[in-house]
Amino acid sequence: MALEFQILANTVSGGRRAVMTLPHQAVETPVFMPVGTAGTVKAVSQDVLESLGAEIILGNTYHLYLRPGHEAIRRMGGLHQFISWPRALLTDSGGFQVYSLAQLRKVTDEGVRFRSHLDGSSHFFTPEHSMDVQIALGADIAMAFDECTEYPAEKDRARESLRLTMNWALRSLDHFRAHQHDVPWHENLSGKTQSLFGIVQGGTYADLRRESAERLVEMDFDGYAIGGLSVGEPRHLTLEVIAEVLPYLPKDKPRYVMGVGYPEEIEQYAKLGVDMMDCVLPTRAARHGLLFTSEGRLNIKNRQYAEDQSPPDPACSCMVCGRYSRAYLRHLMQAGEALSATLNTIHNLSYYLGIMRRVREGLSQLPAVGSGLHA
Repeated sequence: MALEFQILANTVSGGRRAVMTLPHQAVETPVFMPVGTAGTVKAVSQDVLESLGAEIILGNTYHLYLRPGHEAIRRMGGLHQFISWPRALLTDSGGFQVYSLAQLRKVTDEGVRFRSHLDGSSHFFTPEHSMDVQIALGADIAMAFDECTEYPAEKDRARESLRLTMNWALRSLDHFRAHQHDVPWHENLSGKTQSLFGIVQGGTYADLRRESAERLVEMDFDGYAIGGLSVGEPRHLTLEVIAEVLPYLPKDKPRYVMGVGYPEEIEQYAKLGVDMMDCVLPTRAARHGLLFTSEGRLNIKNRQYAEDQSPPDPACSCMVCGRYSRAYLRHLMQAGEALSATLNTIHNLSYYLGIMRRVREGLSQLPAVGSGLHA
């Protein structure tokens, strides 16, 4: 068994509350997933993530492949065991990171050759190799290998990227199905195994996005993601793409938008029917002193907070707002103290996770429609 997705409530606008049962954790959706690029959500420990209510986090295939290496992680029992995280994990395919190495990669039908950003060494990722790495890492959810389309992109370029992504999706799925029982923890969890999600691409072109979604649905993945967003396109286009694609994705399977977004955006997307989202924004912004609050965005570095004894967000009940002042957080930033990143990150993650919690609680209690059990 891979995952079970049970819808509990629906709204007229398309939003839904559900429970996604994975081998390591039952995850309430809609959910925001903190990004743990190299086996860590930057600046915070796993026990803190648990206390914040995080039920699922991300690991990055590209970075973990380069260091410490997927085979080393396999030998240590998989990523859950290696990073001491007992709850759910999702790994990306490495496609987006390879896309970001525009000057260091060469794309062919077979796969992508790229140079490591660490030492310049040459590597070759194919859909099959991406699956092997993700199976070795052993996350509850793996992602099909895709080619991310940049913005802006001419339609011919987006069409060619879509062709590659569809071919790679089928190759990913075939290889995954043949080897998914090789996951490190398979024997310890009563035969449960990973799930594989396909990724919808097609740039900002509605017909290409529809084609991508329909072809992926025919392949019958365990869930579906909308990729190729947050790559520089205007926010209204992000929303248009999501709204265009959602009706073509199965209602009885999880729907995931990758790499989004600001607090008001993730709330809007969840109410449209997006079940899963992730973004580095809350952690990255925290390290630069930007806090998300009920009163708007707060740049804690500003001089006006030098003697401000109020909490970062008076409406927030997180451990940071319950104990520390804006003046102290500003001092930590000014002094370059490592604790600054930790406290700022805890607050921002609490804020993001709190948004999803409130959305789940606020969804209308309409009769549930559809549920799925996917092997």
